[in-house]
Amino acid sequence: MERAVMVLIVGLPGAGKTTLARQLEGERAALRFTPDEWMEALLGVSEDNGRRWVLESQLFWGLAARALTLGVSVILDYGCWSETERDLFRERAHELGADAEIVVLDLPLDVLWKRLEARNAALPAGTFAISRQELEEFAAMFEVPSAAEVVRWDRQTVVTS
Repeated sequence: MERAVMVLIVGLPGAGKTTLARQLEGERAALRFTPDEWMEALLGVSEDNGRRWVLESQLFWGLAARALTLGVSVILDYGCWSETERDLFRERAHELGADAEIVVLDLPLDVLWKRLEARNAALPAGTFAISRQELEEFAAMFEVPSAAEVVRWDRQTVVTS
C-alpha cells in the first residue's frame, strides 16, 4: 500500500496555490485544507491577530494528522512563507509515517500582481482583495525555499513561471 502524502503548497498570493490544490485534491483523492475559505466563513477576514496560524497549525493540522494516519493524503494550501513553518509540517508528516511533498510556486512579482488585479476585480468566494503594497510587503517576508531545503523533502516541485 502506498504511503499517505502531505502536500504543502508554498507561494505568495496570486501564485495559483488554491487552483493547484483543488486540482490535486481531485487527482489524488486527497483532503484539501484552504485557510482563506475558512477564515472568510468564520471571521470575514484573511487574518485576525494570529487566528490564521491557529487555524492552520492546530485545527487543520489535527484533522490532517488524523487523515494521514488513516492513509488519506492531504493538501495544505497554506503559503508557508518561512522555512521554519515548512520544516514543522514536514517533520510532523514524517512522524506520522507519511511522505511529505513541497510544491513551490515562485512567480515574478509582476506576474503575481497581474493575476491579483484580475482577481481583485471579481473576487471569488473565499478570497480577499490584496493591494500592490500588501503584495510587496508579503514578498519581502517570503523566504523562497533554498535548494538545500527542497532536498530535505521526499518529493518536490518548483514552478517559476
